[in-house]
Amino acid sequence: MEDSIRSKLTAALHPVTLSIRNDSALHAHHAAMVNSVSRETHFAVEIVSPEFKGKMQPARHRMVYALLKEEMEQAGGIHALQLRTRTEEEVEKEEARMKKAENGE
Repeated sequence: MEDSIRSKLTAALHPVTLSIRNDSALHAHHAAMVNSVSRETHFAVEIVSPEFKGKMQPARHRMVYALLKEEMEQAGGIHALQLRTRTEEEVEKEEARMKKAENGE
């Protein structure tokens, strides 16, 4: 499942950064997962892509959901998907803000 996520997001969004964390083991004991046919159901994805430029967070998330529609609809597919979607400019701005905070500015 993780390979499929990586492949589809990379092909469509040309990410500068793509991080996928499989959190499925943390949720395996939940009642909804007891009869799951898959061990890969919960993911956290952080993606930095030029394709997000000019788009608000909901539109970015819809882009990702559309790309992963098949994985989310199939039995034993993605049950939970945590997303952090940003542009390179947003990352740079955040890093500058953090640097100022560290320097007490």
